[in-house]
Amino acid sequence: MARDQLPLLRLVPNLVTILGMCAGLSAIRFTFDERYEIAAALIILAAVLDGIDGLLARKLNAATSFGAELDSLADFVSFGVAPGVLVFGYALAGPMAGVGWIFVLVFAVCACLRLARFNISRDAPEGASTRHFVGVPAPAGAMLGLLPVYLGLAGVADVSKFPFLVALYMGGVGLLMVSRLPTPSLKAVRIARDNAIWVLIGMSAFAGLLAVRTWATLVVADLVYLAVLGWLAFRARVGRRAG
Repeated sequence: MARDQLPLLRLVPNLVTILGMCAGLSAIRFTFDERYEIAAALIILAAVLDGIDGLLARKLNAATSFGAELDSLADFVSFGVAPGVLVFGYALAGPMAGVGWIFVLVFAVCACLRLARFNISRDAPEGASTRHFVGVPAPAGAMLGLLPVYLGLAGVADVSKFPFLVALYMGGVGLLMVSRLPTPSLKAVRIARDNAIWVLIGMSAFAGLLAVRTWATLVVADLVYLAVLGWLAFRARVGRRAG
């Protein structure tokens, strides 16, 4: 094949990355229109596409430095900027908008720093990079950051009445992203073959709950993840004391 020709399949991962970025940008647009459910759904879609593009790059042997940098830039838009804008528009654009915006900026900057740290650690030995993440990954941080929106859309609480708490929460999620806390990596999860069927059934049940009670299910998922992070932080602290 000529050096100036490129197999079309090698562009597929980058195309998926760009689609994810477009979803994040569109979420910002729908936030301006106060169509918050669509905006939140688009950020979730961007997270799904973010998981797919890396998988495609590995399966198609199409991983490139260009694709890695493009993915990082798209992640900043979709998981740093878009969630911050959505939470600001949904819960913080009121009397305390100035203070709320400061914490949104903290969240976005922390997402940027988390992605930058991930970029420079890509060349780490495989064993060190797959056991766990250091800090909450940007996509997971975005899902956690959207918890106030999920609570409102699920009808659990009118979070716009508590802007200061929402602002503090956004700042806290940002700090989790840049923390040194070891967080779970799906690549390191191993299950017994006999239990595989139960995992599949559980995922089917989760998908069904998402279909019928989307926002309430996402609230529960975020709370479970926060509980896991709390347990890991406690265990790490105990380990340091024991050492």
